[in-house]
Amino acid sequence: MLRLFAELVPTLGLGYLIGRRHPSWTRPLALPLVRFGVPISLMGLLLRSGLNWAVLGYAAIAVFGILLMLAITQQQRCQALGLGTPTLQLGSCVGNTAYFGIPVALALLPEEALPVSIGYDFGATLLAWGLGPLWLARRQGQGQAGTLVSLLRHISESPASRGLLGALMVQLTPWRADIAALLWFPSRVVIVLALAVVGMRLGAIEPRGEATASRAGLGASLIAKLAFYPLLMLLVTRLLPLASSSRDALVLQAAAPTAISVLLMAEAVQREHDTAALLVLRSTLLALISVPLWWWLLQWFGTP
Repeated sequence: MLRLFAELVPTLGLGYLIGRRHPSWTRPLALPLVRFGVPISLMGLLLRSGLNWAVLGYAAIAVFGILLMLAITQQQRCQALGLGTPTLQLGSCVGNTAYFGIPVALALLPEEALPVSIGYDFGATLLAWGLGPLWLARRQGQGQAGTLVSLLRHISESPASRGLLGALMVQLTPWRADIAALLWFPSRVVIVLALAVVGMRLGAIEPRGEATASRAGLGASLIAKLAFYPLLMLLVTRLLPLASSSRDALVLQAAAPTAISVLLMAEAVQREHDTAALLVLRSTLLALISVPLWWWLLQWFGTP
């Protein structure tokens, strides 16, 4: 547990302070990190864990869990509780798995759980960047955005797709073990830099979204993301023949705070970006408490 706070808090805190003083620095650092750093990091993580059917299976579990949660948010009862907007719905299940969840897995879980966390992150990232823009755009009447072609284009342009393509190409070479070992350190560096950028992004957020986001809606989305969705993932994984460490990894990934990508997508379509900013900021701060609490509960009750 101390390792988790030692890795997360200083990096996030330093990034936050930089973001408060120099908010204009975030975008120039984030763009190359997403375009080049994330694919390289994902390549290293996939090669480290071994690109196999098990990893793809964990990715499928992530996709199923997110789609199930989105379907639940469409129910009238959830709409009445405040989950009536696309941003709050995405924020209730799309988590910061790469830059928060993976460091959590490295700090709290045994090494054999890392492929599980990587698989979840891969599936969630593909779905988020593929479906997310369409989920937001469909409520704006942009019929063209809902086509299969648009979905495939978003998926192909995502950092996860480029990382997977690179890992597949390396996997076909006789030097895959050497390249995997070579990429492991840069992958960890990218994760640390990404945590700092997340902190900078949080520091640059001005908490002025109360006019566009109801307290009930924000509260409902936060509870859904940090409590209900991890519980849903726990229930789903108990139906599957998984080891306890694998279940723990999937639940902790589901418990990650709302992803920065939700804010980026909301800004791109100019819809509810203040709401997304508040959701990302508050969920990240609360996750510093809720994620260790989930880990403690998993250890206390066990997941046989």
